[in-house]
Amino acid sequence: MLTRRTFVAASLLATASPAFAVMPAPSDPVAILSAIYTRAAKGKGDGGAAFVIENKAAKAKYLSKALVALWAKADAHTPKGDVGPVDFDPVTNSQEPDVKSFKVDVEKMEADKATVAVTITGHRNDRKPSDQTVRYDFVREAGSWRIDDIEGSSDGEAWSIRKMLTDSLKS
Repeated sequence: MLTRRTFVAASLLATASPAFAVMPAPSDPVAILSAIYTRAAKGKGDGGAAFVIENKAAKAKYLSKALVALWAKADAHTPKGDVGPVDFDPVTNSQEPDVKSFKVDVEKMEADKATVAVTITGHRNDRKPSDQTVRYDFVREAGSWRIDDIEGSSDGEAWSIRKMLTDSLKS
C-alpha cells in the first residue's frame, strides 16, 4: 500500500535525481544511437558498428523501409564479386573503427522526422575535426524511429549513405 510518506519520498527522489528523470523511450532516436555507440565503444572501441548494416535483419531493425529497399536495389545492381557501394563502417565513419567516447546532440526533432548528430572521440585522435561528426536522419514508421540516412565526411569530403546508394544505381 502506498502511504503518503512513501509517495512524498518517491516524489522528492524523482525530482532531485536525474537518474529518475523522464527516460527516453526505447525507440527514441537518442536512445537508439546511444545504444549503438555504447556497443561500438566497448572494449578498445575497435569492434565498430557494422552490426547495424551487416545483414537484412539488422537493416530492418535499424533502417527505414525506404533505405532498406534502396540498399537492396544497390546491392542487386553490384556486379558479382565486387564490393558494394558502402565499403566502410558509416556509423564509426571509418575503415578501422576507433570509438573511445561519443556525444549525441539532437539538431531537429519533429513528430515524424529527426536529425541527430553524434560526435566521436577515438583512442588514436587521428581524425580531422570535420570527420568526427556523423549525422542521422530519422523517420517514424509504424510508431518506431528508423534511420533514413547517415551522413558524414571523410578527409573533409561530405558523404551520404542515401546518395552513395543512389549514385551506384547510375553506373
